[in-house]
Amino acid sequence: MTAADVRAGGRWGYAQATKNALLYGLVRAALAVAACVPPSLLHRLGRGLGALAHAILPDTRRLALANVRRALPQWDEARRRGLVRAAYGNLGGHLGDAVASLRGKTATVLPFPEAERQVLAEALREGRGVLFVSAHLGPWERVAQTLVASGFPLTTVARESYDPRLTALYDRLRGSKGVASIYRGAPGAPVRMLRTLRSGGLLGMPMDLRSRVPSIDVPFLGTPAATPVGPARMACRTGAVIVVGTAAPFTGAASDPSNASGGLQLTVTRLTIDDPASEAAVTARINDELSQRILAMPEQWVWMHPRWSEDE
Repeated sequence: MTAADVRAGGRWGYAQATKNALLYGLVRAALAVAACVPPSLLHRLGRGLGALAHAILPDTRRLALANVRRALPQWDEARRRGLVRAAYGNLGGHLGDAVASLRGKTATVLPFPEAERQVLAEALREGRGVLFVSAHLGPWERVAQTLVASGFPLTTVARESYDPRLTALYDRLRGSKGVASIYRGAPGAPVRMLRTLRSGGLLGMPMDLRSRVPSIDVPFLGTPAATPVGPARMACRTGAVIVVGTAAPFTGAASDPSNASGGLQLTVTRLTIDDPASEAAVTARINDELSQRILAMPEQWVWMHPRWSEDE
């Protein structure tokens, strides 16, 4: 039988509720243990967990490799396998960092060069609201924390966890750092999103993964992929400025004291779109910018995600 999804109004049966309770208990126990571990060790343990997942989860490993073959056909097979292995390790390391950040209210930020800050500040000064499109690229939770710590109040759109108790952990991770969240399934969520933009605010939306929302097929990493159309629709309706911001390779000197984030920084690009009234044109331009950023550091993206429908 198909498991009930409480996000869609379903109710768990006894077996599913028991399984989810056990999983939640394991998560809480792991977090309790992690509270006694230094952040640097959590990062290393996370990388080890990523390496373990790469070794023992052949289905997701094969999916990741198929996605890399699709996006990087010019690479040889050995290089693709190395990329997949590195992606698992990096994802595990970022998980360790996220767990470490649950401990307090102090944000762990990325370097955010002044020129990049000015791009965002100028967009906000126009008063039309800013749609901040991002991706699950590198330490993506730190992107939101960096914006807030830099004086840019951010409201981010997220999907609830299958277990409301885990959603509460997400709230703790983001809310303690000043990041407000709108959950897509919450009553009135679309109205809150539009209100954020129309009030001149900053609305963050990740757009690189498949999602159960209205979507259109536009190129992503060189191949048409179902992509959420809601962000483009809101931008067309409100006239909001669209910027793309993600972690990106650090551009300063290696000896720069701010280069303490694994060679990464936050960069922001304001998009120029030929037909800003066309939802398809806006979505395609966003995907193009996200694709360029992912290909600039592919070892930092979630290749094990079923981005294309035929992957499932």
